[in-house]
Amino acid sequence: MSSRFTKDWETGGKGIKSVLRPQVPLRQKIELATRRIEAQIQYMDGTLNRLTERDKALFAKVVDAYSKHDVQRANVFANELAELRKMASFMMNSKLALERVVLRLRTVSELGNVAVSLAPAAKVLQSVRSGVIGVLPNAEQELGEIGTMLNEIIIEAGINEGVTPDFEVASEDAMKILNEAAMVAEQRVKEKFPELPALRAEHIGEPESTNY
Repeated sequence: MSSRFTKDWETGGKGIKSVLRPQVPLRQKIELATRRIEAQIQYMDGTLNRLTERDKALFAKVVDAYSKHDVQRANVFANELAELRKMASFMMNSKLALERVVLRLRTVSELGNVAVSLAPAAKVLQSVRSGVIGVLPNAEQELGEIGTMLNEIIIEAGINEGVTPDFEVASEDAMKILNEAAMVAEQRVKEKFPELPALRAEHIGEPESTNY
């Protein structure tokens, strides 16, 4: 890192503007953003736990209905369960993506070029926020504020470092992060939730066969 950036990283810089409005060091800004993202991860984890409990209850209802040969009722519960698992998969995906953003933020000081290193993380955060719109309003608002904070850090770090992040490359890196999170999420969901029994509709509503 340049001496100027190191100074701003640790102290927030000095000068007339800093005297009038003290600047928060970049390190502290990144740490604050990291803690706020971790809080959202915990929130999503709690939501995921509630979905898991609901899944167990619905799964038991599906099995019970199926064991009683009530396929129509079993299908109703199975459809509800399928929607719940879509939400659980989405929540798992979002959580894993945010965990990778936290990892990027925690190692950014070791990577050297803060602006370039943080740009993909900001893109991932933006993507996760877009996904929770209408689903988790509180998370949507908080992630939006954190995203604004990261963008400000990127701009400030870019000025200090004398670099401009390549946002096309950042988008590609962000997509890799999201794809990796999606693959891991899919595997974990399969491991976490048991497979539904095969639901068959044969013989339902059909007259019983009569042997003569």
